[in-house]
Amino acid sequence: MSCVLGLLFIKKNPRRTLEETVCLIQQGDCTLQNELIDSYKPFIAKIVSSVCKRYIRESDDEFSIGLIAFNEAIEKFSPEKGRSLLSFAEVIIKRRIIDYIRKNSKENNLRLDFGQDSLNEETVGGTSIENELSIEHHNKKNDELLRREEIVQFQQKLQSFDLSFLEIMEQSPKHADARKNAMTIAKILVESKDLSMILWEKKRLPIKELENLVHTSRKTIERNRKYIIAMAIILTGDFHYLRDYIKGVIEE
Repeated sequence: MSCVLGLLFIKKNPRRTLEETVCLIQQGDCTLQNELIDSYKPFIAKIVSSVCKRYIRESDDEFSIGLIAFNEAIEKFSPEKGRSLLSFAEVIIKRRIIDYIRKNSKENNLRLDFGQDSLNEETVGGTSIENELSIEHHNKKNDELLRREEIVQFQQKLQSFDLSFLEIMEQSPKHADARKNAMTIAKILVESKDLSMILWEKKRLPIKELENLVHTSRKTIERNRKYIIAMAIILTGDFHYLRDYIKGVIEE
């Protein structure tokens, strides 16, 4: 249903892509912004429902959080980073809903603890532990869900470069210094507008240009080409969990 409504929105504006629409909104077209959000309410409800594991109505607080998150995605979206609005919005919506669930779980747990004064200490302690375990289990499940979805999105980005997740794992530099060096090259790559354009538009690593900017041989850059591209994708994408991996590389 969300896809149908999205297509209807696009059909109203056949000469304008969704990303072009967002660009106009970011320039201050509030009417267009309201129309876009209204058209994608079913998409928002579907994403929120998938996180909450139940049917979400527009009157639910979670749906309101989803609307705010979708609007946030519109405001923060940048097509230069090589992703679609809807994939970006899906990640933002899921994260905001999970944050909301976690916050409510903690508050409910506190209210429960303070409301147990008339019960004995053993009951209060048992209830508190059970709730803590339940919250922890819920958080872990949501983290696993987001981590899996991040990997799927990462794989999709890799495929646009004719790469696979398995290739990156197998061809990751064996030594910590080599990984750090490749990471440095990836950072230089994404921080350069011209080099990033070559990477995203031509789907290739600008080895010759990078060779002039880093103290690394062309042969080394070519050997680590796939890993550098993968790190560049993570650095420019909304990959919360995969960025933890990058931190680990830097701290090695």
